[in-house]
Amino acid sequence: MTNPAMTHSVIQRERRRHYWQARLWHLPVWFMAVLVLMPVSVIVLSWGDAQTDIWQHLIQTQLGRLLENTLILVVGVGLWTLLLGVSLAWLVAVCDFPGRRWLDWALMLPLAVPTYVVAFVFLAITDYAGPIQSLWRAWLGPDVAFLPVRGPLGVVFIMTCVLYPYVYMLARSAFIAQGRGLTDAARLLGEGPWGAFWRVALPMARPAIAVGISLALMETLADFGAVAVFNYDTFTTAIYKSWFGFFNLTAAAQLASLLLLFVALALFAEQKGRGRSRFHQTPRRETQRYPLKGVQAWLASGYCITVFVVAFAIPIGQLALWTWAEGAAALDSRYWSLIRHTFILGGVAALATTLLALLVAYGQRLLGKHQVSGAVRLASLGYALPGSVLAVGIMIGFAFIDREIINRVQALLGLETQQLLVGTLLALILAYAIRFFSVAFGPVQSSLERIRPSYQEAAHSLGANQWRVLLRVYLPLLTPGLLTAALLVLVDTMKEMPATLLLRPFGWDTLAVRIYELTGEGQWRRAALPALTLVILSIAPVMLMIRQSRLPARTATTLSSGSGPKP
Repeated sequence: MTNPAMTHSVIQRERRRHYWQARLWHLPVWFMAVLVLMPVSVIVLSWGDAQTDIWQHLIQTQLGRLLENTLILVVGVGLWTLLLGVSLAWLVAVCDFPGRRWLDWALMLPLAVPTYVVAFVFLAITDYAGPIQSLWRAWLGPDVAFLPVRGPLGVVFIMTCVLYPYVYMLARSAFIAQGRGLTDAARLLGEGPWGAFWRVALPMARPAIAVGISLALMETLADFGAVAVFNYDTFTTAIYKSWFGFFNLTAAAQLASLLLLFVALALFAEQKGRGRSRFHQTPRRETQRYPLKGVQAWLASGYCITVFVVAFAIPIGQLALWTWAEGAAALDSRYWSLIRHTFILGGVAALATTLLALLVAYGQRLLGKHQVSGAVRLASLGYALPGSVLAVGIMIGFAFIDREIINRVQALLGLETQQLLVGTLLALILAYAIRFFSVAFGPVQSSLERIRPSYQEAAHSLGANQWRVLLRVYLPLLTPGLLTAALLVLVDTMKEMPATLLLRPFGWDTLAVRIYELTGEGQWRRAALPALTLVILSIAPVMLMIRQSRLPARTATTLSSGSGPKP
């Protein structure tokens, strides 16, 4: 006969166990949220220490130029990526012309090339001593002025060439999802081709276009390498100079807070631009495109091929020529050391970030989205933080922990006081994890959502606890998503420059840092081999994105809603 008191005790014990298990799965979610909050809080609180002399100097000499240059970049890149991305997406998604099939994926390839690589190749080709200006002077005479390539025009051109695929990919998915049914209906009601585009197709694609432009603008604000190559002062270069020029970390943090304000404005503009619009897609069917004929068809092909050649083929071809000219001499021991450091940092960051993404996504599934949605959204904001902002926040936070906690404990124990966090690989790996968490979280979460809850219920009914369910049921099923997440983080980490440059320990140079050093000295030919290596390694995630973008509507919806990973 069952003892009621014993039964009640067992029920209470099980309830307490489930309660603490649920509390346990909050830990990874809030750990990531606190990680993102730490550098942001440090940067905001830096205004408590007034740097009057430094700010007077900045206001008198640089601040106006920084604001002007940043605004020119934001407006210029936003406008040109909009025009280029939407026009290319419309042609490829809705029209049929010679070469459309291979241009469909080839127009995404410029995403594989870091902005700083395109920047130094472009500068080498178009600068005064380059082949283009030499031909210009030979044909038109030495007195005919050439375009000012080192000014804002050149920087906006480079950024547009590399970042337009963000708008192109998302707008293309939106146009494909629309089909031509509504456009045909508008034309039957009396609209011409342009009227149907402006009044029907473009407004429906507005949410996707807004997300693409916001991604391009956030990359523009975070960029350090391209503007450094052009010696074009923006907030990222000012942060670097304040840190290593004035040796004033507080002033660097205060400059970073202004850059953070620009990023917040870009996010706000994206939310307003997207509005309440959402995609409601029909099952995928074979798309019927408008066939272009005659001059129209060849103009469309020529336009798309020109963009591909300028943005991808010429930079890669020039890098290959320089690498061939340098020969085997460039393959010295330092080159292999750079590759080793790049892979070690990328591999550790990929493992750590993917593990965190798995724990957060699994915790969110167990706890329910509504319970931790705010913390997950906060943790995913790390991608919006520029690398230089992250570096400053982490450096100040770790310096405080070293000084106020670790050094005091060392003194109490009679040990020699020394810094254990500042200037270590841990700081750099944390910066990568914060920056690229959302890149890993997207594939892991989408893979997790495809697994039926009945698998978990069946495992529990057989006596398995949450950890065994995770290891024995979910992990094998999640392997493709985890590999995708790890690969995306690996390549993003290898390309990352600002945080690596500011936080790397002594002797831990990477390919990106070496490119920065060589281009800073004007040795563009010697920078070709590490740059080409980075581009080849970056092709893999771009091909993954191309494959995903050609999958059925669900993938397009995910990207268009802005919840997917950013490359």
